[in-house]
Amino acid sequence: MRRMTLLMGAASAFVIAAAAQAQEITIATVNNGDMIRMQALTSEFNAANPDITVNWVTLEENILRERITTDIATQGGQYDILTIGNYEVPIWGKQGWLVPLEFDAAYEVDDLLPAIRGGLTVDGQLYAAPFYGESAFLMYRTDLFEAAGLTMPAEPTWEFIGEAARKITDRSADINGICLRGKAGWGENMALIGSMANSFGARWFDENWTPQFDQPEWKAALQFYADLMKDAGPQGASSAGFNENLTLFQQGKCGMWIDATSAGSFVSNPADSTVADKVGYTIFPDAGTGNHGNWLWSWNLAIPTSSKNAEAAKTFITWATDRAYTELVAEKEGWANVPPGTRTSLYENQAYLDAAGFADEAKAAMDTADITKPTVQPVPYTGGQFVAIPEFQGIGTSVGQIFSAVVAGQSSVDDALAQAQSLTTREMTRAGYIK
Repeated sequence: MRRMTLLMGAASAFVIAAAAQAQEITIATVNNGDMIRMQALTSEFNAANPDITVNWVTLEENILRERITTDIATQGGQYDILTIGNYEVPIWGKQGWLVPLEFDAAYEVDDLLPAIRGGLTVDGQLYAAPFYGESAFLMYRTDLFEAAGLTMPAEPTWEFIGEAARKITDRSADINGICLRGKAGWGENMALIGSMANSFGARWFDENWTPQFDQPEWKAALQFYADLMKDAGPQGASSAGFNENLTLFQQGKCGMWIDATSAGSFVSNPADSTVADKVGYTIFPDAGTGNHGNWLWSWNLAIPTSSKNAEAAKTFITWATDRAYTELVAEKEGWANVPPGTRTSLYENQAYLDAAGFADEAKAAMDTADITKPTVQPVPYTGGQFVAIPEFQGIGTSVGQIFSAVVAGQSSVDDALAQAQSLTTREMTRAGYIK
């Protein structure tokens, strides 16, 4: 009996120890296609790591940013892994809000694309691992261009894009000449409009941090955008962001779409896109300035210092961002659908290059984007489609709301620019940038 009691006690101790070792992590992520695919593959992670339970919180982009910004600023500890961009990583890393990441040799940190890795590094320390990276390019319907007698130039100007969009618009057939982001948000419509403004020669601030919305370059950019959306854009464009325009393009309702290069795998996937075999790709347009937007973005996985399960979180991040994960997606979904834009080796992989007809254009867009010189004129900030200062999140979202109202027909371009100038001047003065 005594031996039986001892055995039962040992077994109980084993169960208790096992339970103590089991960890639970909560991941906050955006509802983009690559993240949805990662969530669907969690069973593969669970098979290799049965002691870690993964909970997902998947949100629309603007809501995600609001929730995780509040949580990390208050050290709330709701999430163990955050999906954040290369805007937040250096700012939050400097604040001490993120856990520094160290990986072993098998992870091959040096395989990360230099531009992407650099945007996640503070004082030589990596604070997030990139899940996918992107620039922006133009996607267009080759069949509609051919039918209209149009030839896409190697480096299109906005003037050509405007003429082509109006020419291929066919409201009776529910075909919009062009789809562009109109949904308010610093990472939604302002990512597109900000890059577009760069290509027109506009800038957010001059060298003394004075807002520049009262300058002719901004007037030219926003007026062109507003007129184009009215003449050739989809109905309800003021509510359309990346995902909404992706759906429209896949359904054959957009002649052109200018957005993230990561969209290439989705518009070219015949399982989801009705126009998969009719898509061409080319560089982001300019207005004769030679500036093609300088959009450079990455969605990254980071661990907040408030996490109580940092080791388990790092285990998941390692799994989701190393080369083996890319090979897993290729096996399950095909090479064209792997997360792009983070590793040099992917663009040396002939299987990927053969499968992804957009790969060369996407890589070229990333290689040419220079976030250290985002605009034509000198500026005191870095960042392509954003301004890399903490205040930009609030300012960019407010300006995005003002500009979205123009697309909705609720404001004029002149009134919107005046509002943007007043609001941004007030906020920059309050923050101490303007004396």
